Amino acid sequence: MREELVNRFLKYVKIYTTSDEASETCPSTERQWDLAKILVEDLKEIGLEDISLDKNGYVMATLPANLEGVPSVGWIAHMDTAPNYNGNHVNPRIIENYDGKDIVLDAEKNIISSVMDFPELKNYMGKTLIVTDGSSLLGADDKAGVTEILEAMKYLKAHPEIPHGKVRIGFTPDEEIGRGADLFDIKAFDCDFAYTVDGGEIGELEYENFNAASVHIEITGRDIHPGAAKDKMINSILLAMEVQAMLPVEQRPEYTSGYEGFFLLDTLEGSVEKTTMDYIIRDHSFEKFAEKKALIQETVAFLQKKYPKAQFICQLKDSYFNMKEKIEPVMYIIDLAKKSMEELGIVPKVSPIRGGTDGSRLSYEGLPCPNLFTGGHNFHGKHEYICVESMEKARDLIVKITENVAKM
Repeated sequence: MREELVNRFLKYVKIYTTSDEASETCPSTERQWDLAKILVEDLKEIGLEDISLDKNGYVMATLPANLEGVPSVGWIAHMDTAPNYNGNHVNPRIIENYDGKDIVLDAEKNIISSVMDFPELKNYMGKTLIVTDGSSLLGADDKAGVTEILEAMKYLKAHPEIPHGKVRIGFTPDEEIGRGADLFDIKAFDCDFAYTVDGGEIGELEYENFNAASVHIEITGRDIHPGAAKDKMINSILLAMEVQAMLPVEQRPEYTSGYEGFFLLDTLEGSVEKTTMDYIIRDHSFEKFAEKKALIQETVAFLQKKYPKAQFICQLKDSYFNMKEKIEPVMYIIDLAKKSMEELGIVPKVSPIRGGTDGSRLSYEGLPCPNLFTGGHNFHGKHEYICVESMEKARDLIVKITENVAKM
């Protein structure tokens, strides 16, 4: 079973599926169809039913119930990888019986995953790790989730003696650019509740996430030959620097953790004449989230008054909200996950997501959908890795929760 799980994961991570925020299509990249079509065939091979691939790249399938009158559960993961880092030509390497020391990813370029920088590595001495070669991300986010769901369904299909209700499977495009739930057909998915398998280290169980917004600021100045610039030039780059300087330093991502929110200046491009800035705003508290949005708008308005001959445009858009208030009325699905973990010897680690998942959007649209671990670490970069033993536990947890739903 381990070999089959690892081989499936290695097959999927080598498929280039990076999404593209600049695209207006769904999926945002044609390459995501490559994995979607393979998943359809793999679902057929396992023996699932009602397999579909819609015009927007969403894959769905059913494991029919073998016990009537019990709730239906769904399992969801995303197919795309993050555009933050190279996701092409992934060349994973397996480290068996990891010795707890620094991992050299590329000796020639001196790319090393050091225990000093990533102390969590010490938790995996004696385990099997899958790492990158230093030139790309790994893609465990979220091809590990895809793999674990498929392997769990294969196990349940091969063991009909395990009682379960109807099980629905959903694989989404474009989660990494915040669009994974945009065209997800909840009515067609047709289940009582679901879990995304899109978390990190073993034991993670998450039902709180950030409230999120994006902010696009355009600043138009006035470009004049510097030799004749006195009282005429308006340098939009310097005005952008003032915007950033007026936001609280302690609320930058690098200084926050836990429930603390932040402002992230994600991109800054400009010249004397025109500069654009893109921020993301995050906070678990809806009140503090609202305060952050108001602050950045007030900052831009203040600078517009300070520099009336410049032009400031501020466009703010909500992205998703904290799923907590939608999960709290159905906390039994969290208790179910905790109980299932404990039965497998996994210590539940309930913590807020410092990000979002498809589940946050789906919860607001009527499908309660907390998040479970995959076993991966350091997503979205060359130091990404995953523990095979944790992947096995994630697969087993999917089976156990599905079984325990039938006992509710």
